[in-house]
Amino acid sequence: MSLERKTAAPAIGPKLQGHLAMALFAFLISFSFFIGKRAAPHIDPAALTAVRYMVAIPILGAIAFAITPQSARSTLIRPPAIWRFPILGGLMGIYFILMFVALRLTSSVSTGAVLTLMPLMTAVLSFFLLRQKAGVTVMGSLTLAALGAVWVIFRGDINAILSFAVGKGEVIFFLGVIAHALHNPLVKKFNRGESTIIFALWSAIGAGACLLLYGAPALLATDWGHLPPVVWWCIVYLGTVATAGSYFLLQFGLLRIPAAKANAYMLLTPSYVILMEGFAGSGWVSPQVMAGALVTVIGLAILIASPEV
Repeated sequence: MSLERKTAAPAIGPKLQGHLAMALFAFLISFSFFIGKRAAPHIDPAALTAVRYMVAIPILGAIAFAITPQSARSTLIRPPAIWRFPILGGLMGIYFILMFVALRLTSSVSTGAVLTLMPLMTAVLSFFLLRQKAGVTVMGSLTLAALGAVWVIFRGDINAILSFAVGKGEVIFFLGVIAHALHNPLVKKFNRGESTIIFALWSAIGAGACLLLYGAPALLATDWGHLPPVVWWCIVYLGTVATAGSYFLLQFGLLRIPAAKANAYMLLTPSYVILMEGFAGSGWVSPQVMAGALVTVIGLAILIASPEV
């Protein structure tokens, strides 16, 4: 056996690829909250989200065209069973639209608390759609991670958690979270062997069409010539990295690891934001809140290590 063969680095397996993709996905989404918070006072969120897809779709299309072999470009231009993509994209569009509606009726803290239910909902829907069974360890670790995320969202204030009231806004966003949770197992169920980039492109087109229709009034009402630079930086980041990049990573991860495990990475978002805000000089959270973030990480680590799904 040659020395070269002895010292060759082992290839990264599909499961590890999926976990790395979802960890990066959660980081990119977290940074979109970080930069979006600084741009939000200057632009309607519906307009901002519609524009991010208008930027992302041509980028995904150009990348897909460049890396798809000429023999497979007919699939790129006209994929089989094209009805799949309005469903997938429509579910993501419904999630964003209902999020906008809910934020007009309730606080971002409340919507953040509702969002932590998504991994559990994904696990349940994955069982019915894909027969992916989630055992006691998986459900327990998901619950532990969700409790840690809720603790972080409410900044360790037990009174704030106990006073959480379910209102109209929370119910509306809960329906949006169901749409997102349904999207995740359907990615694997609907995939017919297309490359990840083609699948991501057509899913983004479906979501972009919904968001463009919803955001059209806000787009027309925005004074684009007088937006501050932070908004344009936000649009560039959201359109390129947080939408085009994260769409690719999400589809990539969901095709390699079970949806319950992939979706659980979203629970890292509060912890990522804590670190970003702290290093940016915005101040660090209290030790009690940091403990909640640690609980989330422990729950996610248990889930990842579990062989149950």
